[in-house]
Amino acid sequence: MRQIITHFTDDDLYKFTMCCAVIDNFPRTQVKYEFIDRASRVYPAGFSAELERQIAMLEELVITDEEIDFMRRRCPYIPGWFYSFLKGFRYDRRWVRVSQDEVGHLHVGFEGNWSDTILLEVKVLAIISELYYIMTGQDGLIDCEAHYARSYEKGRALLEGGCSFSDMGTRRRASFAAQDAAVRAMKDASEAYAGAHGTFVGTSNIYFAMKYDLTPIGTMAHELMCAVGGMYGPQMANHLVMKAWSATYRGALGTFLYDTYGWRIFSLNFSEDYANMFKGLRVDSGDNREQLALIEEKYRSLNIDPRTKQVVFSNALDTQRAIELQRYAEGRCLPSFGIGTHFTNDFPGLKPLNIVIKLVAAKITESWPFYCETCKLSEDHGKYSGSPETVARFRAALHLD
Repeated sequence: MRQIITHFTDDDLYKFTMCCAVIDNFPRTQVKYEFIDRASRVYPAGFSAELERQIAMLEELVITDEEIDFMRRRCPYIPGWFYSFLKGFRYDRRWVRVSQDEVGHLHVGFEGNWSDTILLEVKVLAIISELYYIMTGQDGLIDCEAHYARSYEKGRALLEGGCSFSDMGTRRRASFAAQDAAVRAMKDASEAYAGAHGTFVGTSNIYFAMKYDLTPIGTMAHELMCAVGGMYGPQMANHLVMKAWSATYRGALGTFLYDTYGWRIFSLNFSEDYANMFKGLRVDSGDNREQLALIEEKYRSLNIDPRTKQVVFSNALDTQRAIELQRYAEGRCLPSFGIGTHFTNDFPGLKPLNIVIKLVAAKITESWPFYCETCKLSEDHGKYSGSPETVARFRAALHLD
C-alpha cells in the first residue's frame, strides 16, 4: 500500500509550537499517550500490521529547506534554534506500540521523551482515518471534485456571514486529497469574495499553508496542561503553562486553551497580567453561549473590555452553527472559528471516525521510577479522558464533587 504521510509538515502547527515550548521548559519530561476510539470500532483484519508499516515509513521523513524557509517567514515567533532541532529530527517506530485484540479493536500507544513523541499524534490519527477507509473499501466514496464544490459553498457562506474561520481538520480527515480540496476551495472562495465581511484566516496544516501561501494557524492542545497537571497537580496547571508559554513566545501565540480542567479552576488562575498578555481564549467544550458569558464576566472583573479580546470557537462546529454563533458573539468579543471534520471529512455515505490520542501519564525526568497519571476534565463530561480512578482523584483535588 502507498505511503499515506509523505511530507514532514503534513501536520498541525500546534504540535510544532508545543514541541518548541516543551524543549524550552520541560526538556527531560517523559510521557505516555493512548489511542481512543469513542465508538469502540472494530477495525479490519490486518489493520494493525499495516498501521505499523505506515508508522515505520515515517522514519523516512525529513524536513526540507523549503518547509523551513516557509515556517521562518510565516511563523516569526518560533525561535531559530528550533529549526536546527527539526532538521535533525527523525521519527522512530520504537516509540509506538500497535495491536488489535481478537475482536478487532485497535490499540495504539506512544511512550518516550515528550519532545519526540509530541510530533506523532496528528500524523498517526490522519493515517488511521485514511487507512480505515482504504481497508474497508470506502475510499471510493471520497469524491474530491464534489468535495471541492461543497467546500467552496461552505467558504462562501462563512465569508458572507462575516465569520473569520480556519481549517483545523488534519486529524480526522477522510484523506490527504480531501483536505487539499477543502483548503484550495476555501482559498479560492476567499479570493472570489474578497469584499465580504468574513475572512479565511488559514489552515492548521503547515504543508497546505505552504502549498497555498496561507497563514498556518495554531497554538496549543490539552496535552500541555494534562502533562503539567499530572506532574505538578491540576490546581496550578493552567498558571504553570501560561508562565512557560509566555517565557517561550514573549506574548506571541496568545490564544489560551482553557478547558482542560474546567472553567472554575482556570478562572482562578487567570490573573490580570495573563488576561492582558494573552489576546484571547479558545472554547473547545461546553455550551458556546454559556462559555462566552463566563469569559465576558471574567474579563470585566479584571477591568478588561471583552470586546477587545478574541474568542476562538472550535467545539464541533459546522457552517450553520458558526454563522449563528457569529451573529450572537459579534459585538461581545472578537469571534473566530476553527472548523475541523466538517471541512475535511464531509462526504455522502461516509461516517467520520470519532478518534483521539490523549496524553495519559507523565514524569518529570527519565530518572524517575514511576509515571504520574493524568486526565482531561473538559466542560463536556463525554470528553473526559483518563482512567476512572484518575478522573475521580483530579475532581476531588479541584473540589468538583
